Amino acid sequence: MPVTPFPRPRSLTTGTGGAPADAPVTVTADPTLPAQGYRLRTGPGGITVTHRDPAGLRYALQTLDQLRAAPDFPAVAYDIADHPDFPVRGFHLDISRDRVPTRRTLEGWLGILALARFNQLELYCEHTFAYGDHAQVWQDASPLTADDLRWLDARCAALGIELVANQNTFGHMERFLAHEPYAHRAENPGGFERGGRHYPPSTLAPTAENAAFAGGLLAEMARHVRTKRINIGADEPFELGTGRSRERVVREGLGDVYLSYVTSVMRPWLEAGYAVEFWADVFGDHPELMDRVPPGAVPVVWQYDAPRSVAEVIAADGGELRSWRRLGADVERLRDGFRGRAKLLREAGVPFWVAPGTGNWNSLLGRLDNAVENMTDAASVGLENAAGGYLLTCWGDHGMWDPPSVSFGPALYGGAVSWCLEANRDLDIAGVLNEHVLLDGTGRTGAVLDRLGRVARSFGVPLLNGSPIARVLFPDVGPPLPEYPTAAALDGVSGTLAQCRRELASADPAAADGDVVRRELAHGIALSEFAVELLRARGEADGGADAIGPATARRLLLELDPLLAEQRACWLLRSRPGGLDDSVARIDRVRHDLLKAAQR
Repeated sequence: MPVTPFPRPRSLTTGTGGAPADAPVTVTADPTLPAQGYRLRTGPGGITVTHRDPAGLRYALQTLDQLRAAPDFPAVAYDIADHPDFPVRGFHLDISRDRVPTRRTLEGWLGILALARFNQLELYCEHTFAYGDHAQVWQDASPLTADDLRWLDARCAALGIELVANQNTFGHMERFLAHEPYAHRAENPGGFERGGRHYPPSTLAPTAENAAFAGGLLAEMARHVRTKRINIGADEPFELGTGRSRERVVREGLGDVYLSYVTSVMRPWLEAGYAVEFWADVFGDHPELMDRVPPGAVPVVWQYDAPRSVAEVIAADGGELRSWRRLGADVERLRDGFRGRAKLLREAGVPFWVAPGTGNWNSLLGRLDNAVENMTDAASVGLENAAGGYLLTCWGDHGMWDPPSVSFGPALYGGAVSWCLEANRDLDIAGVLNEHVLLDGTGRTGAVLDRLGRVARSFGVPLLNGSPIARVLFPDVGPPLPEYPTAAALDGVSGTLAQCRRELASADPAAADGDVVRRELAHGIALSEFAVELLRARGEADGGADAIGPATARRLLLELDPLLAEQRACWLLRSRPGGLDDSVARIDRVRHDLLKAAQR
């Protein structure tokens, strides 16, 4: 039976009479093929590979390895022609929201990324690199070291993946600004208000001194990798124009102040021949800036909620919609997906990249159906507009409580649709997981991951950027739930979780981390079952934590401690210890509320 390789190639035909298993391989370079492209033929006369460049040869041989693995390879003739939709296909892993992966975990990720034909990796950094002069900031974080980066850079190079230095340089600098020696760099040293809440300072004031400071961080990291590309972040400077830069923003305009600072961070790198990525959330809202993008700078358009998810929130016209509007989100524009986000750039003719998300964060079990639509939307809009890159993001908002394996399926899917959207948009994610990553002949582990990833929608409560599971476990870190799920919806979710737990018990993932996957998913299911019971109790009490009955609160408290112990154990199977205490502390609000209810 013919084999369909992963990712599915854009052209594949088969016939009878293949090549012998030990047939010679004839390899020829062909400059007329598309970049990273190849043509692979097998038959009685042997195996021929033509390729445009070293990347094309790598992908051709990767495909050939998959074909040869089939027992009936000698009986089937293959003719495959393939090349990517996007020249740069990047994966962006958050290592700054408490969870810093071990080398073994990074090595595992590289295997998945190489399989899915990603050719770029970025590790999103705020405070988790061991900068020589800033030990006070990272000392408790188990950061990556210079040796770690050099090791990872070499492993990436061996797999045809470029490792890109990534350090935020404007917003999301709270880990630095929390320490007295850095407080003077803040736009608002005393913190700021957003959406009715007070937050600690997170944005650097847009000064020349801060641009030099940020540039120094980038320089220290970039010297340990060989790729002449960096990502300076520069997203979500929430406080810009509200503190030290207030008068300047009034005089010059927020967009001008933003781009002036970002350009000053970029300039030394652009002059040194680097390509510089930066997030386009602020930039994309200011059409007057479109003709001022320096050559070599790459605006990256991000959007993580799929059009259908946004449309459901708008149609509900409830508290979720009002919460995001209070935070300043233009929800109506998000309904257009990447078309809305990319509109100004597209009309101005500014080259850009697209950046969807894996949907793992703020969810615990993922939001796979949202992620799939988000990734296909990004690929479609990117193709329509000749985007030069596709950067799939895997964030860790609010402590990265999700098991890492929740992101494996979205990573495979994102790699496949950024390689060739039309051939892979209906990819069987569970099947690819079982066959190529989990090595589960029973098929159950991949099926469980797929089913768990779709649980969030079953609650019947439309949300943006999260699931009811995470919202009830971590009520301090996002908008409040606009409503509680019905009893029928909670019963349905409970049934799905129970079924997944039974199937996982009889699964047989033979991958090196197969036992870890089973354990962390079993724990994710148990945490989700706890969240369902908490949702049920809160719903019955009309949303009031204080109204939960004392007996129910005591029962939930007894369940919580073993869950937290297992969370710590599972964390240490893949991640460094630094950040674990900070992550676990994010559930303190739930513990406090339950203790208060239990003592009534």
